[in-house]
Amino acid sequence: QVQLVESGGGPVLPGGSLRLSCVASGLTFRYYDWGWFRQAPGKEREFVAAITRTSGYRSYADAVKGPFTVSIDKEKGLLFLQMNDLKPEDTGTYYCNKDDNAYGLERAMKRGGYDYWGQGTQVTVSS
Repeated sequence: QVQLVESGGGPVLPGGSLRLSCVASGLTFRYYDWGWFRQAPGKEREFVAAITRTSGYRSYADAVKGPFTVSIDKEKGLLFLQMNDLKPEDTGTYYCNKDDNAYGLERAMKRGGYDYWGQGTQVTVSS
């Protein structure tokens, strides 16, 4: 059974940084491309970032280009999201997920998302 576990969230001041992690079990990490999504209170879940299994391609939502960096550790089967210069509008619950390709991740929420999600990790940016 596939299980996705996100961690690393928490409260942070505007301008601060956090590094999120995602660990997956019940699958072979290196067989997939990976992505991050977030859901702000009262809003729909949205795409944040994607990375291919080779790290050769990375994409970001316009709102996070520059301050956010997605990466993977293939050996350990871990996905990361380094978030710098955080803003109050970055507040939300962050989720990871997988797809056969990064383009699928970019379009996932327009197609209805995925059947399975982890619990997510809460990020709160506030002064």
